[in-house]
This record gives sequence, C-alpha cells and structure tokens, in this order.
Amino acid sequence: MLKTKPIISDIEKTDGIRMSVMSRHTLNDGITPNLNILPQHYNLWLPSLAPPAKLLGDYYKRGLSWDDFSIRFLDFTHTKNTESTITLIGTSALRINVTLLCIEDNLDRCHRSLLAKRFKELIPNLDMDLK
Repeated sequence: MLKTKPIISDIEKTDGIRMSVMSRHTLNDGITPNLNILPQHYNLWLPSLAPPAKLLGDYYKRGLSWDDFSIRFLDFTHTKNTESTITLIGTSALRINVTLLCIEDNLDRCHRSLLAKRFKELIPNLDMDLK
C-alpha cells in the first residue's frame, strides 16, 4: 500500500517505510533547520521526488497558480529518472507499506497528491491511503 501524510504527523506501525519527498527539511527561508522534522520521522529521504527548486520558487515566490504548478510537476514526474524511481517505489508498495511524507497539511495543495496520481498511472493496482 502507498500512503501519504504530513511528515510531522504521528508515526504509525502501518506506515511501513516512511520516505520524505521534500527537497529540504528547513523553514521557509530554506536555511534554518525545521526543528519539528527529526531524523526519526522518516526512514529515507528522497529529494529527487520533491518539486525542483525553480518550480517551488515560481509557486511560493512568484505566484504560480496551483493548476500551473500541477502541470509542471506532473511533467517533471515523466522524466526518465523520476519515473523509474516512482516505478521502483510503487512496485515495492505492492508488497509492503510505503508512506510518502511532506510538510504540507493540505493534501489538495501538496505535491504528494500529484505523486500519488502518477503512482496510480504507472501501477494501476496499487492500493492507496492518502492524507
């Protein structure tokens, strides 16, 4: 099963392998460590599944709409390296629980929802629990 949830949410046994898909574990300034995100909150850190820095900057600093962000991020997930990472994790999630983690509370405005969509496209029989 593939799950998604905020990285600072409670750790549950059913989370399985917890993977941070954030580019960095800092506050919004990009430098100061976010003291709410501790190494024990995740098992693996995969910044390769985070939105590219330019895309994040366009969204947070230059007012890129969520719809345009979504299109550009999904385009990013079609690149060879990203797609192969998604496929590898997704096929693993057919056998074990994998939870993708990001700082955003609102799944509707988080790249976790877009990643989940891409996982489902590549592995249609993958069960999901999205938060």
